Amino acid sequence: MVPDVTRLLLSSLPGAIDQAVHALLMRQLVAFPTDTVYGVASLAFEVEAIEKLFAAKGRDAGKAIAVLVGSPEALVQVSSGLNDSARRLAERFWPGPLTLVVPRNPALPAVLAPAPPGALPTIGVRMPDHPVALEVLRRTGPLAVTSANLSGGPNPHTAQDVADQLGGRIALILDGGRVPGGLPSTVVDCTRPRPVILRPGPLTEEDILASLDRQGFS
Repeated sequence: MVPDVTRLLLSSLPGAIDQAVHALLMRQLVAFPTDTVYGVASLAFEVEAIEKLFAAKGRDAGKAIAVLVGSPEALVQVSSGLNDSARRLAERFWPGPLTLVVPRNPALPAVLAPAPPGALPTIGVRMPDHPVALEVLRRTGPLAVTSANLSGGPNPHTAQDVADQLGGRIALILDGGRVPGGLPSTVVDCTRPRPVILRPGPLTEEDILASLDRQGFS
């Protein structure tokens, strides 16, 4: 069911985050600020909620959606097995602009990140460095999150940017002010014996090498 009206709440108002958490737990879509752009979120373990996320954005069902977590410890909820590299990178750079690609927990719906036949099912996971996002995530658990825009539209840096594109398509927007924008997160594949940078970003190869005792990349 698509909402007729999207509520916009200042995140600093008493009860605003309570309302956002309630909406998410009711399988509705909520947008909130992160340390890069505004994201729009759904429950990560509910197919119905994830399908709403694809529909609201007009997103191709073949494109993966990352999962955000509120703590490094939550990685075990979304991954079927972590190697030392993934653990060490999470401990060093989270919260922050680093997405780790890890083996996907079978409990996560495959629609989040469709895998070709015979390929290892994986999922991209990040812990954002923003107090509003972290508070929501700590209370809901892992969330499926993608940029809060129409597919192919401009990146949203303010709550109004979100409303201009997704107004009437999602239940609620938490307004936490303008976000920094800038480069999207660095993406590192941690499913191999040696990590592989899939997308350069704010964290450089040198940053990551230093945290892994210079074990090197494929």
